[in-house]
Amino acid sequence: MTLSEALLPEFDQEMAKTRTTLERVPEDKLSWKPHPKSPTMAWLATHLAMIPSWTPVTLMQDSFDVNPAGQKYTPPPPASSCAELLATFDKNVTSAREMIAGTEDARWMQTWSLLSNGQPISTMPRIAVVRGFIMNHSIHHRAQLGVYLRLNDVPVPALYGPSADEAGM
Repeated sequence: MTLSEALLPEFDQEMAKTRTTLERVPEDKLSWKPHPKSPTMAWLATHLAMIPSWTPVTLMQDSFDVNPAGQKYTPPPPASSCAELLATFDKNVTSAREMIAGTEDARWMQTWSLLSNGQPISTMPRIAVVRGFIMNHSIHHRAQLGVYLRLNDVPVPALYGPSADEAGM
């Protein structure tokens, strides 16, 4: 079994759970945030939808600079509708999955670096980047979005077992 074949079931499972959570985002609450220091629901959900788009960058480039030549990173604008959010997520997951499936074992073990103004922030094998910066990062923000849903009385989906809203599942 190749590393790609071993990674894909986990990727597919986590992305399906993420989509289920994104499907619950209430369109009338896109501007809601739990605290002045927190991002809006639209920003958080859009960030979650964009994370899989980092996969081609990780697998095709040797590095990514978040502040090239000292320029501040500007994230994409938040989705303006749930349909836009899900379309973005689905497109990014499809592309990411294709990239994962087509990556040879030797490439997974090559190092990749996250840079800021040309200076390394983190350097690790590509497989660790996909698991950490993409899949684990998605899990983290998916849980954060689950809190946003709970605080807005939106049923939280069952993910790794039943949720308080879906105890029978």
